[in-house]
Amino acid sequence: MNQILAPQADAAADLQHFDVIIVGAGVAGIGSAYHLKTQSPDKSFTVLESKDGFGGTWRTHRYPGVRSDSDLHTFGYRFKPWRGAPIATAEEILSYMGEVIAENDLDRYIRYGTKVLSARWSSVDDLWTVETQDLASGARRTLTTGFLWMCQGYYRHDAGYTPEWPGMDSFKGPIVHPQAWPEDLDYAGKRVVVIGSGATAATLVPAIADKVAHVAMLQRSPTYFTPGRNRNELAETLRELDIDPEWTHEIVRRSILSNGAKMTRRTLANPDTVREELLGVLRGVLGEDYVARHFTPSYDPWRQRICFVPNGDFFEAIKAGKASVVTDEIERFTPEGIRTKSGETLDADIIVTATGFDLSVLGGIDFSIDNAPLDLSKSVTYRGMMFTGVPNLIWVFGYFRASWTLRADLIGDFVPRLLRHMDAKGVRRVEPVLRAEDEEMELGPWVDPGDFNPGYLMRSMHLMPKSGSKPEWRHTQDYWSEKDVFPAIDLDGPEFRYR
Repeated sequence: MNQILAPQADAAADLQHFDVIIVGAGVAGIGSAYHLKTQSPDKSFTVLESKDGFGGTWRTHRYPGVRSDSDLHTFGYRFKPWRGAPIATAEEILSYMGEVIAENDLDRYIRYGTKVLSARWSSVDDLWTVETQDLASGARRTLTTGFLWMCQGYYRHDAGYTPEWPGMDSFKGPIVHPQAWPEDLDYAGKRVVVIGSGATAATLVPAIADKVAHVAMLQRSPTYFTPGRNRNELAETLRELDIDPEWTHEIVRRSILSNGAKMTRRTLANPDTVREELLGVLRGVLGEDYVARHFTPSYDPWRQRICFVPNGDFFEAIKAGKASVVTDEIERFTPEGIRTKSGETLDADIIVTATGFDLSVLGGIDFSIDNAPLDLSKSVTYRGMMFTGVPNLIWVFGYFRASWTLRADLIGDFVPRLLRHMDAKGVRRVEPVLRAEDEEMELGPWVDPGDFNPGYLMRSMHLMPKSGSKPEWRHTQDYWSEKDVFPAIDLDGPEFRYR
């Protein structure tokens, strides 16, 4: 695996001021560094990463079988062809990212093991002052920058979300969150209960099913799953015809995105029809009764992400009797396992809490604007990437129904264009502002809970910026319109204030 670990920036290591600071060296941060280097080569920049290597999610998560839940033709960068199967392992994704870093000489810009403690904006100087800490030595350092590009992701990497249940302290075995999977955890021949019903649970269960005595997935309510081959026929055909990899990558991306847009529109227009199609596939695999009990959600498709199961491995483990699903609520933990509210006892040697993330707003960094603490919930978002009252800052927050990287690429074009525009105007500061016609606009939550409502968002929605009723003031979650809207944004529009 081609992994680049902690080669500190050469000449850049001596600099204390940068035109741009990128926070995070995950998939968004590495892509942003590429776009900045290629589209604004005159700008000095550095990438600050708290871990000892690149990768973000793909470095944090080390549980068995960890893999993407988006296809790599669209989750991969538009500028770097993906040559493998659509659903990729963490190791394959890290190798791919390592190639991007090596091919574009990005490693010298990245400062690993560097935690951002605070970021303070001064309107007098039109600068961000960024306090960092070297995690190896404990040494602190002060950097300044004209522009912050936040690519730190959307959840806390140091700890996952685990609810508190009665009796947890009484359980005799280990309780493990997938986000903190111990390297020495011995699950061979053990009875394992995995709490949760999302992509993590559906990945972990088949990955350990052949090694454990039995694994049960305990869910409070069902999720939509759909099985399919981990293969893109169009990509394979183009490869067999020896079509240039860059052409293949672009053609397959466009095909997947076009089909995804059609599917989303169809699902929102005819949810009952799509529901029956999704459930019908599972009935053919697991039978009517099992699907009715454990795989029939109470909500319409796409209200939460539909989980793709490559090669149906999750369902094959269930059919083989190596895994099972229990749909019930937890009454309490016991020394031997879990007792559910229906009175069922689930014996376990190990309990895995695949119960999701804790949302991290701007990386949990201590932000202030002119010495006043920043409360992002008081701001209004501009297209889900900028915020009223917060100058010279971009946050990459991706899509729920499409690959995260698609939005990172769009923003990766927008920021260099914005920086060039500011240079041409001779200004140092930009901030989104509500226009006169927006003053009476109705404000709502960051994401409409009736449209998309995963638990990690619902638990922390009060911390997020507000959205407006007009498209400029919303994170629309619609890549298929934003891919045309973003390049056409009028940077001299009244929603931008420069100085």
